[in-house]
Amino acid sequence: MLESFDRLKSKIAIILLFEIIILFIFFIFLFNYVYLLLFIYLLMNISFIYLIIQTYEKDQRDRIFSITRVLGKDAKDALELGGVGIVTYDENYNVTWMSEIFDQRGISLIGSKITALSPEINKLFTGDSESLIIEVNDSVYEVVRKENAQLLFFRDITEISQLESAYEDEQVVLGLIHIDNYEETTQYEEEQKIALIDSQIRQPVVDWAKKHGMFLRRIKADRFLVVLNERIYKNVMSNRFDILSYIRKAAADVDVAITLSMAFSRKTSDFLQLEEMVNTALELAQSRGGDQVAIKSFNEDIKYFGGSSQAQEKRSKVRVRVIAQTIRDLIQQSKTVIIVGHKEMDFDCMGAAIGMSRIALSYDKEVYIVSKSGGIEIKLTGALAKYKEMLNQRHRFISESEALEILDANTLVIMVDHNNAAYSNATSVIEKAKKVIVIDHHRRSSDFTFNPVLVYIESSASSVSELVAELFPYQISNIDISTEEATIMFTGMLIDTNRFRNRTGSRTFEAASVLKNMGADTVEADNLLKDEFGEFELKTSMLKCSQQRPKGVVIAPYEEKTIVSRSIMSQVAEMLLSVKNVEASFVVARIDDHQVAVSARSKGKINVQVIMEKLSGGGHFSAAALQRENTTIEQMVVLLDASIKEYFEQEG
Repeated sequence: MLESFDRLKSKIAIILLFEIIILFIFFIFLFNYVYLLLFIYLLMNISFIYLIIQTYEKDQRDRIFSITRVLGKDAKDALELGGVGIVTYDENYNVTWMSEIFDQRGISLIGSKITALSPEINKLFTGDSESLIIEVNDSVYEVVRKENAQLLFFRDITEISQLESAYEDEQVVLGLIHIDNYEETTQYEEEQKIALIDSQIRQPVVDWAKKHGMFLRRIKADRFLVVLNERIYKNVMSNRFDILSYIRKAAADVDVAITLSMAFSRKTSDFLQLEEMVNTALELAQSRGGDQVAIKSFNEDIKYFGGSSQAQEKRSKVRVRVIAQTIRDLIQQSKTVIIVGHKEMDFDCMGAAIGMSRIALSYDKEVYIVSKSGGIEIKLTGALAKYKEMLNQRHRFISESEALEILDANTLVIMVDHNNAAYSNATSVIEKAKKVIVIDHHRRSSDFTFNPVLVYIESSASSVSELVAELFPYQISNIDISTEEATIMFTGMLIDTNRFRNRTGSRTFEAASVLKNMGADTVEADNLLKDEFGEFELKTSMLKCSQQRPKGVVIAPYEEKTIVSRSIMSQVAEMLLSVKNVEASFVVARIDDHQVAVSARSKGKINVQVIMEKLSGGGHFSAAALQRENTTIEQMVVLLDASIKEYFEQEG
């Protein structure tokens, strides 16, 4: 306001001066008493206006500085020393007064809107925030509004902000870098090839760490310890850990299946905690197939970057034998065994449960399979009804509530085909169990909410039935598997591999051979998977909904109100992959009155697990899914498109 008045005063003075000059000219050339009187009158007006201006300015100064006089000089000095400024405003949010600290810093807003200083201040008036931080002329202020008064306090926190920023940038981040498959690759290679691998793959990791200013030490032939700070971490994260793609390409040039698994722990000053967190994160990165970064921040969910490669088949028969012996010991040390699967059990889940049941029964233990809770997939329901008499004679099927009654300190709980308790058909059993074994082939998405005694997760395996079948030869006695049981396990492998077309390795066919030798009927397995005519019609109508997206992606949103089973959705997704140039498919449909689900499949170039995880789903590289309550098909497609777009942006 004062600034505006100053400008007005200058204009008035110029105009009056101009008038004086004109009249003076008239007075000289005409010398008329009338003009002389007019000139004297004008001078009196000028003097009077000047007096008004001076009086107004004095009144303004008296009004402005009266607050300083009320507070006293000591209070004024204290406010300036503490970097505290005071601003008053009227009912229209125009600034009526600013304390001297703003004058010293060249800030003058009297008569202007307070939000001209920063639009963020409006949050104080709307009640969205009680205080806020703003930056003005390279200084940082904390702004607080006094309740029931038109008054704002500004505290200069520039130095504190700089110290906080420096402190955060210097926070220690602990990391581990693991060269996946390095030992397996170099174990039988010639020295010349090993030297080439070291120069093309291992040395670039060292150079990358050195370039970014990390402390790096090799602790094993295939593992490095790295120490860095938050500033370096944010820098490498902004580059999306480009060393992953570099090593992937370098490995392809050398013709070896080597990738990087990296883990970082941060946001705590406790070094023991950092060590525990980074080890857990690396375990998660490797259990998800490697070629990715797992980041564990204190009191935050784990985050992942990368995951562009399929998990390599690397489990050895030695490892399988060790796992088999460990499971045998845990079973023998227990009184009862309870086997739990995931919700909507499918053939692979039931096949693995049956296989583990027969292993435990071979040690004369009481064994129970939880199958009467959480639902069962339609085709599996038909198979269980067909084999009901035989299965009821050889197994005990119970519900979650019955399992809770049986559960005690001497009970061993075995989770098959899932590693997240939230997806289990007996969540409460897992939460209360003292001993839990996890056998799965899906990539882990987070830390366990329970404390397992043994984790056997192989993301390279085609199915859990494959993993269980591999355990049979390493038991003390021969495992008694009937033809029907072997057929159910074989059917599980058949579905999860899309009839041995996807996610298969040499171990897959070895496990299939074991089941075939135990009596698995391949023709019967094919019959168990055949569709009813109604299912055929449903699949056809869902395929008609297919929509093409860039980069070989197809989305099939089934808008009808018809309830679709997860198995039908997965089969439609698999069928879409048979179309030329389709690399990934996503089927969206309603699985009940309140839930919409997505079934995702990939040929191996696109990691659908990462896409699903962005929407709180999960799975593994080429097969993943999610479900969400209280949403529509259209809303889910929008979210899915955004997740796919983000995935391709991250992949570059």
